Amino acid sequence: MPSPGRTAGVAVVAAMSLTGCLGTDGDAAQPARGTGARPPSGTIGTADPDKVIARQTFGSPIADGATLEIGIIELKVSGRLAHLTLVLTPRNAGSDQVSVSQLNGRSAPDVALLDTVNLKRYRVVRAGSRQLQPHYIFDKVRNNRPNVQTYTFAAPPESVRAVDVSFGQWAPFRNVPVTR
Repeated sequence: MPSPGRTAGVAVVAAMSLTGCLGTDGDAAQPARGTGARPPSGTIGTADPDKVIARQTFGSPIADGATLEIGIIELKVSGRLAHLTLVLTPRNAGSDQVSVSQLNGRSAPDVALLDTVNLKRYRVVRAGSRQLQPHYIFDKVRNNRPNVQTYTFAAPPESVRAVDVSFGQWAPFRNVPVTR
């Protein structure tokens, strides 16, 4: 008879593979490369940063004069999940690479979808103990370059055609279209 720990581990791996969090070789959080395919949820990806549908630039507390440009590439529903693809472009005089936590004043960005029709807030989903998003401390973004990231949520109901997207301490993006 399998142990409870082994059973839980198998369940986590199964959930991660079903949500696209595992690459084809079984490594968690490896981005899809060169095929044009969507990167696994919760990774730094390879989508085209020039396909931005909404963009805002904010001041960042990481340093005087530092900014973070946040662009939304898409919010696409696939089955019961919604995949938000963002591009982050930090600009500061500091190091070549920084964490999203540093850009957000040393705190998690708390990415969320805000359904103003049904008055619901959708948070990043989990596969076991892992959130399906890039790690806000350990995954670094390159300075002065577009950095594509994906976040996965439960999909809003089909009647919801647009949501607000909240990222970090900054003002939300309003009426981001939900693609189905």
